[in-house]
Amino acid sequence: MITCDDTYLNRLRELFARYGLLLEIVAPDAPLPGSYWGAPEAGLVGTTINVRRDTPLHSALHEVAHVVCMDAPRRARLHTDAGGEYAEEDAVCYMQIVLAQQLGVSAAQICADMDAWGYTFRLGSAQAWFARDAEDARTWLVDHGLLGESDAPTWRCRDADSPAPRKRV
Repeated sequence: MITCDDTYLNRLRELFARYGLLLEIVAPDAPLPGSYWGAPEAGLVGTTINVRRDTPLHSALHEVAHVVCMDAPRRARLHTDAGGEYAEEDAVCYMQIVLAQQLGVSAAQICADMDAWGYTFRLGSAQAWFARDAEDARTWLVDHGLLGESDAPTWRCRDADSPAPRKRV
């Protein structure tokens, strides 16, 4: 399982900053503020994503994808539970795979980590879903202006003309 260790921390910080989001690195063994599942899973507080060096990379990417995909009113009051509907959750999963590739992590590797964690998809694996059953998720991202036609992130949050403001809640 790939973690948010020193190999990825600077790249994560740069990726998050492209959206106007903050990465907060929490001390080892400390609780993670805003973690829905508890440590070592990433946490959300406002537009800050909290991680430790043992946080799975897929968890950090999933949480940033939630912030990107949610509407502005939810983003403004975000703490711990990202909420969202089924279609948005699928879009979040798709976006986390796209963002992993921006960090140089293959879709196959991030999908394997998602499967190891316990994500479930109709076709039995994250990789099968991404390759053969995720067109609705991709379309959702394109329709909301979050993904370009070539699967490139647009580096904007939903309902925002520019990146989300840097704000702590």
